[in-house]
Amino acid sequence: MASIFTYDPDPPRVSSPWLAPEDSTNQPPKASPGPGLLSDYGVTKLQAEPQEGPTEYKLHLLLRPRRAYTSVSTARRASGSQQAGPRETNPAKPSPVMPASSSQSRQERLQHLTTQLLWRLQQSSPYHATSSKELTTPKLPDDSVDLRVPIKLEALVPGLEESRGALYEIGVSDDGTLVGLTKDEMSESIATLRVMAASLGCNVDIVRTVIVGECEWTETDDDNDAGSLGPTQRPRHGKLWVAEALVTPNLGFRDYVQPEQELSSGESTGVKTANTPELAAEPRRGSSATPQLRVTLTGPTTSGKSSLLGTLSTGTLDNGRGKSRLGLLKHRHELVSGVTSSIAQELIGYKDQNILNFSQGNIESWIDIHDCADNGKLVFVSDSGGHPRYRRTVLRGLMNWAPHWSILCIAADANEESPNGVGATSSARDVLGAAAAGVDLVKAHLALSLKLDVPMAIVITKLDLASKLSLQKTMSKILTAIKEAGRVPKILQPDQRQHYELKQIPPEDRAKVQSLVHSIEDSGSLTSQVPIVLTSSVKGIGIGLVHALLEGLPLPPPPTARDYVGMALNPEQPKCLFHVDDTFSLASSYGATTPGPRRKVDQGVVVSGHVRFGNLSVGDKIVVGPFQPEDEESRGFSIGEDDRPSPGSYGLSISHPASAELARIAMKNAVPASTIAGEWHRAQIVSIRNLRLPVRTLEAGQAGSVGLIFELGAEHHLPVDEASGCEIPRIRRGMVLAIPSKHMLDTGLSLQAASGFTATFPDPAVQGLTIGSFVNVYVASVRAAARILRVSRTRWTSEARETPTEDIDDMFSLSGDGIEDSGEKEALGKGQAWEISLELLHNREWIEMGSKVILLEGGSQDRSGLEGHVGSVIEIVD
Repeated sequence: MASIFTYDPDPPRVSSPWLAPEDSTNQPPKASPGPGLLSDYGVTKLQAEPQEGPTEYKLHLLLRPRRAYTSVSTARRASGSQQAGPRETNPAKPSPVMPASSSQSRQERLQHLTTQLLWRLQQSSPYHATSSKELTTPKLPDDSVDLRVPIKLEALVPGLEESRGALYEIGVSDDGTLVGLTKDEMSESIATLRVMAASLGCNVDIVRTVIVGECEWTETDDDNDAGSLGPTQRPRHGKLWVAEALVTPNLGFRDYVQPEQELSSGESTGVKTANTPELAAEPRRGSSATPQLRVTLTGPTTSGKSSLLGTLSTGTLDNGRGKSRLGLLKHRHELVSGVTSSIAQELIGYKDQNILNFSQGNIESWIDIHDCADNGKLVFVSDSGGHPRYRRTVLRGLMNWAPHWSILCIAADANEESPNGVGATSSARDVLGAAAAGVDLVKAHLALSLKLDVPMAIVITKLDLASKLSLQKTMSKILTAIKEAGRVPKILQPDQRQHYELKQIPPEDRAKVQSLVHSIEDSGSLTSQVPIVLTSSVKGIGIGLVHALLEGLPLPPPPTARDYVGMALNPEQPKCLFHVDDTFSLASSYGATTPGPRRKVDQGVVVSGHVRFGNLSVGDKIVVGPFQPEDEESRGFSIGEDDRPSPGSYGLSISHPASAELARIAMKNAVPASTIAGEWHRAQIVSIRNLRLPVRTLEAGQAGSVGLIFELGAEHHLPVDEASGCEIPRIRRGMVLAIPSKHMLDTGLSLQAASGFTATFPDPAVQGLTIGSFVNVYVASVRAAARILRVSRTRWTSEARETPTEDIDDMFSLSGDGIEDSGEKEALGKGQAWEISLELLHNREWIEMGSKVILLEGGSQDRSGLEGHVGSVIEIVD
């Protein structure tokens, strides 16, 4: 629910007024090889300064009055505008702090000019100034500081991370008249501009310099001969120059000082290294230091997940017909049917018991929530579908975003008029139709949430609709399942008062939750206890408790590269890993922020997801993949993840491949990962947002989006779009961004994608899987089709995993279930598990050793689509 007033997806681009419209491109102006004459451009005057956009016309940037001239060739065009003095204020520009006059101090004028530059930089930024936090005044030199002395580049001002820059035309009046400056005045003006830019954390590049005329003036010469009666006036003459300078944020791409342009061949501008402030150091890379908790809402269809999230994020109570969730729905069919099919995400902040959501008057976007929650806590909540048809959405919310906590929503009237005593609400049966007869969605979602071994809480919704008997049956079902899983349920009793407006957490609710949180922390395990809250989004009952719970839930420790594999040496483990969940297009102007040749529009992409470990910063060189190898992709063998499921089936969403295709896949997967050309591509990060907040660095465990520009070349083997002639990388969900480790760089090792893997499962029910059958596999953000090669039983000890005690069948056996009847189907004892080896059918994937995996069969018996097996990866097949 970001406000449209704080975000402009297509801000005005930086366009030089020296270029004709047909010559203007989507890229910022390029630096000319040298100075030019006015006749080279065929113009005598520029267009008037635009009312909107990042272009600024300045007569000069001097911090002193200009000298008096006896003759100026541009005077007939400027009508005296070349003289010093205040100019007419452009109505589109911010009003100055005080008029520029001789009484204005250097510091005051420098502050006014810097504020004006900041305002121009914001014109080309998608994000504008927020209403919740005033921008800190940049640090400026004192009056006594000599601008010719090199100064240090300050940290980039917050809010300018995604600015495309500002263009300054120096020596030009507001109406476009080319007035010009002498060499020394232009040198001093550019030095002032560099001071202004450095105080904001920006670079200055001289794009072009043009000679526009000549001038004469007189100077007093004190070095006279001994016979002279006093100082003499000597005439001086020089050329008048106009300069175009591009000011851009320093994003860490440069580690050197740009060489200065000269105004003419053999004649210096006077803007030398000796008297020009240097861009000395790269600014520090900022990141959000506010603790961030990721929570996923899951539960059966019509259980009130979207309505609950709408009430939590907007402070608006529901009207019983879905009013509070209207802002979350993305598709028209969701509005018509009332069934959520996509993932909606909202951000809620907490600080000093205040609830920072869109009910607060000073919050209009997620950026405002970030500002207000400084030194507080942020909770990133993801909604998901509950219908069996959208089980991908359910598992995506539970796996792709790696939530710290999951909240299972169950309707209090889940047993109302249900013949089986459990299953679905009456509204859910209306949605599912006749298929609801044997579907127990509550049991399926509850079982899956407990199997995942993720810290979880349960929210009982629709308390206002349930009878006392129905609520008792629902609670009994939930408590039994929690206790059977070895966890302890903790019920938080809400008050029975109706809350129409909730902007602060009630003290009594906060006290209840704090007691529970202390108990969870003392237990040493976040999964040991399961909080249960009873709520009603219509009356507001229990909403304060949910807010108190979100504020108080503890965060797990920051993830590291050794969380899954321990201290064992894994040379293929990268320095940083980012899981891709979704992709978007990247604005073409980002290509200009990277050094080297200008990039094509289609070489950029934005990916969203979370950092598994390590950290990513703007300017980092990364690898992206695994891509489908070029030879395979060109033949059209791959089957994309967006293939439609079979009609009328909740089973596998893939077609079973023929034997010939399986043979081809086996041959492809036999090739080592490092020898497949085009599987990993290089890219550079040009922008980062942490939950929509532009930042410089994304830390371990944080979620956000990353803008990439690919480094294309013949060795990268990217597919070419014949229509546009542009090389278009096809990034898909399930890929990863990684920074190779030093060991990998030293040895030349590449990241190794997996063509298959082996996982261990503690649930004896996996004995029912048939060798040679097909399953859907979910690992991190990967969703892939796989074929079962082997099922075996193993025994786990405290030291290590022992060799499998028995191979049930070989990989070529397709008959029966591969399980003997002589006592093999008995429940496994403590310390035993089952190993399953699988091969991926369509794409090689990045799978981390020790990561969690879910196997889902096609045509599951309960028709919920969620009857799966949860295990851990113990072996990777290259």
